[in-house]
Amino acid sequence: MVRFGDDSLLDSYLTQDETSVIDALIVQYQSRPGALMPLLHAIQDQVGFVPESSYPAISKALALSVAEVYGVVTFYHHFRTHRPGRHVLHVCRAESCQAMGSEALEAHAKKCLGVDYHQTTADGAVTLEPVYCLGNCALSPSVMIDEAVHGRVTPADLDALIAEAKAS
Repeated sequence: MVRFGDDSLLDSYLTQDETSVIDALIVQYQSRPGALMPLLHAIQDQVGFVPESSYPAISKALALSVAEVYGVVTFYHHFRTHRPGRHVLHVCRAESCQAMGSEALEAHAKKCLGVDYHQTTADGAVTLEPVYCLGNCALSPSVMIDEAVHGRVTPADLDALIAEAKAS
């Protein structure tokens, strides 16, 4: 059994609970065929991101190189390597949303938040992420904040969503 908490240097910002969750997930998934993607999703779902310090334990448990784990995490835009803000704002970048103005909406979000994609506001309130389809094409352009999808979003609508997120 490979234990994350025992096998690698911990990120100073991981709690013992997060380390324990990652340990348990590695044990749970390590004997499953094709376990890497489901394991990475489970870690991000439960911890909020996939810490780089977990790559050696994941690679050892799944008989992969650290480079393979790193390659998968960095290839897929969905995976985060750093703790997200209290709220995560996804701006859809799929074709339908682009045709309906999502590029202007993404520029507005970046300016309003003062961050680029994969970054978090200085107050820790909002992390901005791209997404490549929210399945809400009939209501383009769409955004998702946390788990709530919003369609036909205007810059004013986005301002209201951001203000609400920052207030909570």
